[in-house]
Amino acid sequence: MLSILIVAGIAVSVAIGYKTKFNTGLFAIVFAYLIGCFGLGMSAKSVISGWPISTMFVILSVSLFYNFAMVNGTLEKTAGYLLYACRRFPGLLPFALYLAAALIAALGAGFFTVLAFMAPIALLICDEAKMDKLVGAVAVNCGALSGANFMTSGSGIIFRGLMDEAGLSEVSFGYTAVIFAGSVLFSLLLIAGFRYIPKSNRNIGAGVSFTKPEPFTVKQKQNLYLMVAMIVVVLVFPILHIVLPDTEAITFINARMDVGLVAIIFSVIALFMNLAPQKQVIDKIPWNTIIMICGVGMLINVAIEAGTIDLLASWAGSSLPSWLVPVVFSLVGAVMSFFSSTLGVVCPALFPLVPALAETAGISPMVLFACIVIGAQSSAISPFSSGGSLILGSCSNEEERNAMFPRLLFIAVPASVLSATVFNAVLSAIL
Repeated sequence: MLSILIVAGIAVSVAIGYKTKFNTGLFAIVFAYLIGCFGLGMSAKSVISGWPISTMFVILSVSLFYNFAMVNGTLEKTAGYLLYACRRFPGLLPFALYLAAALIAALGAGFFTVLAFMAPIALLICDEAKMDKLVGAVAVNCGALSGANFMTSGSGIIFRGLMDEAGLSEVSFGYTAVIFAGSVLFSLLLIAGFRYIPKSNRNIGAGVSFTKPEPFTVKQKQNLYLMVAMIVVVLVFPILHIVLPDTEAITFINARMDVGLVAIIFSVIALFMNLAPQKQVIDKIPWNTIIMICGVGMLINVAIEAGTIDLLASWAGSSLPSWLVPVVFSLVGAVMSFFSSTLGVVCPALFPLVPALAETAGISPMVLFACIVIGAQSSAISPFSSGGSLILGSCSNEEERNAMFPRLLFIAVPASVLSATVFNAVLSAIL
């Protein structure tokens, strides 16, 4: 009975959040308190301890560092240069848009930030290039999603944090790398489908003009070097540990390497270099995302205490054929993400199921994690979800917005979800 209440609590939290546009995490906290304290008999302190402090700290610290580049224009100018570099190959514009969005997201800007400033640029370029705006929308959405899945970027860090909390800290980096690689491959195949299958998209680039961005300022160059330095510092020791697992010095440093703490060090360096005003940088911390992810995390912790997670894993593992489990979780993730956030709702709800389910069904946890993420992100372009809503908000007028809405809903979403389902079926068969 309690397990049904918890599942209903998650569903109601998402539904109310969608209907009211209030933060889903706040409703999840309410249900965590009511069900945990008055249903399970947990102490208030135990319920509060379900707030994932480590996940919150990493999101806060990493976003704090990359907000310097957002405030001083480094990220936007980098995107402009990437697009300008592809001026001689206008037919490859969708892939240039993807590359620009993916690289900026991988540098740490995160999905929402990248899509917020890349979507308007993409739609303007579509006008100039006589390119279907749906193709441009799909390209930047996929770029922002797959780039953010990079191991040291926003989504990748959250995936690693959720895996660590599930007891998989030893392999979380490698699993996240597989998610990143899989999402990049899926994105490129999806964009190619939108680019080359419709006949109307085969003459992209006729008459397009590109304007060379202004040179980087001194501060922007310094910020760019600082971002590259942070990525190198965070990546080099996990990679060296994989290559040289028996070297004590590398093992010692790698065990103490934390992306959140490293980001704080680089944020302090950025402050002393005066790369951007402190107040503006702090104001851009994504508190809404933090509350959403951590609030749902509290409710998931109550579900773990109640045995709901093990119950669901046992049901799925015993009721479904092993080969079907990854495909089903891909579709479940897609349906959930149609109305809600992949990071805030889907992953915190489904990732804790993976270790027990993988053991029961005899499947690699890596496959399930990848299928959940790719499946969930396939419907992120829905106008009811975060990606689609940002794209609609980037339309220049109401007429364009009204035209884009049904195309996102009835063309982009079905094509993406169907493609992700097939892709994940093949992926699970290979891996």
